[in-house]
Amino acid sequence: MTTDATDTGGPREPYGPPESSRRPAGRRTGVTIAAAVALTATLALLPLSRDTRAQEDGREPQKVAAESAPKAAEAPTCDEPERSLRPSSADGASIEDIKARGDLIVGIDQNSFRWGYRDPATSTIEGFDIDLARAIADDILGSPDAIIFRAIPTNQRVGALENGTVDLVVRTMTINCARIEQVAFSTAYFQAGQQVLAPKDSDITGYDESLSGKRVCSAEGSTAYDALAEKSFGATFNDKGDGTDQDEDKLTVPNQLDCLVRLQMGEVDAVVTDNALAAGQAAQDPAVKLVGNPFTTEYYGVAAKLGNDDLVRRVNQVLVEYRAGGANSPWMKSYSKWLEAGLPGITAPPAAKYKD
Repeated sequence: MTTDATDTGGPREPYGPPESSRRPAGRRTGVTIAAAVALTATLALLPLSRDTRAQEDGREPQKVAAESAPKAAEAPTCDEPERSLRPSSADGASIEDIKARGDLIVGIDQNSFRWGYRDPATSTIEGFDIDLARAIADDILGSPDAIIFRAIPTNQRVGALENGTVDLVVRTMTINCARIEQVAFSTAYFQAGQQVLAPKDSDITGYDESLSGKRVCSAEGSTAYDALAEKSFGATFNDKGDGTDQDEDKLTVPNQLDCLVRLQMGEVDAVVTDNALAAGQAAQDPAVKLVGNPFTTEYYGVAAKLGNDDLVRRVNQVLVEYRAGGANSPWMKSYSKWLEAGLPGITAPPAAKYKD
């Protein structure tokens, strides 16, 4: 039986349920310093969890050579980029490589409360994305513990797939037209939207003119950054030609959660991110809140390397079973456990859409 690896030696993230001792307002307390220490925790690709067999024989994750990957499928139209390949349980080259290795290597976040985070009490990685990753490992390898988790920053998700560091990314990754040319997505497993996170005493009212003159943080390579690049309402969100003396790394960061730390330290005035992630951050820090309404509709998908069609189809088969069962489905049980408190009212996962 596999258990999560012990601490990898870096600073432990102080992420978990909000503490009653945390101050509700003001420029941030000792928890800020602890959170700031965690900024570098995921800047490298770290193996976080592996099965006991791999530990005993000293095997390292095998990288799939790029030249051995099957030919990439045609990208779907941009009308509905969330359309994916029809599900199948058949083994192909990608599945066979995973079975030969004995572990599924999955890129995840270890800093997003309720999605993928390290429980400070147990040091285990858990959350909504983690449940799904384990379900995929269980289907392919017969055990939810036959898995290696690797923490990857937001801006390295695509690269980790392209260079074979991971087999899949299950990390609140939005399916969009630009990304379907870089990676292959499963069908959508969650619907989200971009929203603004700000201090409770802020005069910011949402993704609108109230952002004018404000310092807004987003993650590099995120859909939030793209949204700000298209329409910033006069906000400062990076240091590229805007004439300010702000350090760019305070406004555009590798990991989305780093924005919460910047907000806590008073280095930014607001954060733009997925409301699904922001809800978890508001649960961590009672001094911040979501403001305004979501201004996009987005879907998360499991990402694989382009051309690994057999793996994408297999993930879609897992998702068929993961969604099935109504209120008793694995999807709804995971949602109820991790997300319902911060994102109430969701009655079902998004329906699958196929392109072939």
